[in-house]
Amino acid sequence: MSKATGRAHQTRTTFRMSYAVATDIEAPPERIWSLLTAAADRAFKLKVEVFEVPRSEGEARMVWADGMAPVFRGERTFTLTQHGGPTRFEMEEVYSGLMLPLIAGSLPDMGPHFEAYARDLKKEAERDEHG
Repeated sequence: MSKATGRAHQTRTTFRMSYAVATDIEAPPERIWSLLTAAADRAFKLKVEVFEVPRSEGEARMVWADGMAPVFRGERTFTLTQHGGPTRFEMEEVYSGLMLPLIAGSLPDMGPHFEAYARDLKKEAERDEHG
């Protein structure tokens, strides 16, 4: 597995736009999962569509979604993968739908937010792991 850089990247087509980031964290998946799921109240309602808890080795995944396909939908996926060594954290948000071409220009650039999220999660998980 190649090293994840923590740098966000964007891809875009007419009816799909996504942001993604990945970083390697020196902490067990269970510790990272506890940080991801310790959510305070949100300003908007999201539906949790997938909630696959971590196993000792393998993958954990959580998917949040909002909106109505095929008009406009947002979906954020969190994935933790470990096969020995550090835990790979990946986060991707996908916007899709027929309205995307009309509103894409008004959507914020999520790249810096994704990089900060991954950096802060890594720092917190490793701080607690290493004391």
